[in-house]
Amino acid sequence: MSYRTPMHQRLANALSYNEFRIFYQPVIDLPTGNIVGVEALCRWPQRDSTFAAPETFITQAETSGFIVQLGDWVLKNALEQVRKWQKAFSRDINLAVNLSARQFLHYNLMKSIEEAIAKANFSPKLLEFEITESVAMHNAEDSIGIMRQVKSRGMSLALDDFGTGYSSLAYLKRFPIDKLKIDKTFVRDIPDDANDLAIVNAIIAMAHALGLAVQAEGVETVAQAEFLRECGCEYAQGYLFGRPLPADEFELMLASQTPAILAPN
Repeated sequence: MSYRTPMHQRLANALSYNEFRIFYQPVIDLPTGNIVGVEALCRWPQRDSTFAAPETFITQAETSGFIVQLGDWVLKNALEQVRKWQKAFSRDINLAVNLSARQFLHYNLMKSIEEAIAKANFSPKLLEFEITESVAMHNAEDSIGIMRQVKSRGMSLALDDFGTGYSSLAYLKRFPIDKLKIDKTFVRDIPDDANDLAIVNAIIAMAHALGLAVQAEGVETVAQAEFLRECGCEYAQGYLFGRPLPADEFELMLASQTPAILAPN
């Protein structure tokens, strides 16, 4: 297909021809170093064997409204894949899926989620939806209502990229969320940057005071991971533990429980 074809049409055609792929990135329990979950991430292979930049095609999908259809596809397929792993390895594996602004506010959100869960026979308690600060605060009162609907079905919620948006602390205590995800921009320079050390420590302390779990993004070094664990951060993601991988490669990681590098002595 010509690259002159409008992006929204290229996206629709890509879904029709099953061109999209879901990659999985491990979520690590920092106290043990074990894989406890995965985040599902959409990828779009191109003809030259590269991948389209996610921030580009996801933004285009959001602008055109196609993100709702694409998001439904990701959720359905990720649920079915992780359910297969749960059966194969006879253990709970949590699944985290991102919700964009348009998905989050779509009138059919709960119906789509419930249908996908039922089809995959997936336990709602093992499904987590991630929303960014900007999405949650766009219309905070409406957002709270939607969050309560999600929570009432037994699923959990994480506030993604925390610290980079404009969350009001007054609203933060009202959001029925379960977890804060510390943005990688604060993790990148620890433990060398005193300001980032203070910010990360403060976020973890505040989250725990509110009864929330904490997950750090962008963890790339053992020193970062050790600092986070010492501060009480429960979960982590990052290249130290594993890059996003296609399902077959991620399954090998699950089978070996590779990221055990942080298990206590």
